[in-house]
Amino acid sequence: MSKKNQNYTNRKQNRFQPERMRGNVFVNNSGKQWLPGENRRAAKIERLLRGTKEEKKEIAGNMAGYKDSGVEWIGEIPKEWNTCKIDTLYSVRSSRVSDRYFMPLSVTMQGVLPRLQSVAKTDNHDDRKLVMKNDFVINSRSDRKQSCGVSPLDGSVSLINTVLYPVPNAPVLPDYLDYLLKNHGFAEEFYRWGHGIVADLWTTRWQEMKNIFLPIPPVEEQQKIIFSISTQMEKVDALIANVQEQIEKLKAYKQSLITEVATKGLDPTAPMKDSGVEWIGKVPANWKILKFKYIATIKSNLVSPKQYPAYPQISPENIEKGSGKLLSCKTVQEVGVESNNHLFFKGQIIYSKVRPILNKVAIAPFDGLCSADMYPIETQINKQYLVYLMLSDAFLSQVKLVTENRVKMPKINQEEIAQIIVCCPDESSQLECAAFLDNKCAQIDKLIALKQSKIEKLEQYKRSLIYEYVTGKKEVS
Repeated sequence: MSKKNQNYTNRKQNRFQPERMRGNVFVNNSGKQWLPGENRRAAKIERLLRGTKEEKKEIAGNMAGYKDSGVEWIGEIPKEWNTCKIDTLYSVRSSRVSDRYFMPLSVTMQGVLPRLQSVAKTDNHDDRKLVMKNDFVINSRSDRKQSCGVSPLDGSVSLINTVLYPVPNAPVLPDYLDYLLKNHGFAEEFYRWGHGIVADLWTTRWQEMKNIFLPIPPVEEQQKIIFSISTQMEKVDALIANVQEQIEKLKAYKQSLITEVATKGLDPTAPMKDSGVEWIGKVPANWKILKFKYIATIKSNLVSPKQYPAYPQISPENIEKGSGKLLSCKTVQEVGVESNNHLFFKGQIIYSKVRPILNKVAIAPFDGLCSADMYPIETQINKQYLVYLMLSDAFLSQVKLVTENRVKMPKINQEEIAQIIVCCPDESSQLECAAFLDNKCAQIDKLIALKQSKIEKLEQYKRSLIYEYVTGKKEVS
């Protein structure tokens, strides 16, 4: 028996065994977990087992309105629903066009959107796939999971995408299909039908995709589902937007706090003087005003990565924007670095010279290599204080002034960094400012993390809700 058939058999055998709650899922006596979208039926079974005679009668009657879809990822569906393969609803569109004549579109988790103007176009007439309004477009790569949607526009997309156009008189509404094919249940099933050597390059083509079964309710039910989902999504999205606004306010406060402390210190009664620099303003009278080159030195040390295969490798994407935090990174060998990189040492400051307004700077916790798009920096002052100074608006404003006309690939060179004006307190003040900001930023980051967790839970709820509606687990009025 195939793995797929065995899993389905096991699912049928366990279906009516008693369930109990474990976290956010139901678990039966055999240890089988129910997906979030299946909680509704599991809960009914639970109530059926421990309910009153009248409750048992009512619940059993409701459950009788369901049937086995015969498709593992769908589960049970209302009796009036049907299932069918995708190729009975859509046909593949393979026409090649140029983005000179057909608007370039991007396929994202938010749907099919106009491509950013900053992305370069090509003149090759066959480098894009034609997309017409109401076509469904899905990225075939697993690393772009749930990047798909019904296109609201005519245009063109990259060849990595599968473009489908609706079959005439298909018993399905575009908006319903949009919700159905973007939900996490279908995404996992789509991925399961793919193939590839490694996970990041796992690909599902039309030849595999067309065999996937979909749950199809009557058109009237589809209309109700569309309305219910859109109504619920508006409410959840409003909550998400509110929480996101709170996060942005916390980030703005953190940025203003860094700038204030890094350029004004902690003593509000200290005598002040004009720095002579618009972006710095007044500073404590005993602070020095210097060029960056007098407190720090860029250490260019390009080496061949072949000599350091086990060293950690840092690129701009490994540093969090505007936080001074280093994210996870891989070794030189794992990344497959071929071009020369800078050799850096523990305690040096790593700064991205590419798109410097993103403020990617961090203290290296180990020896390693960083891409040629970054600078290793040594300093004579407190390293943590200097990082905060480089994260401040006083530093960033000068960076923006230097790079504002470099649109396509803004970079800042060593000479330009060297000329940036900075303020510098005495050693004890550096330590005090750094320690204060370490503590305050940690508190703010904790609050931000809690709110981001709330957003993640709301997004998870959205995914679960859509799955429940489009597979019939949740009733619509």
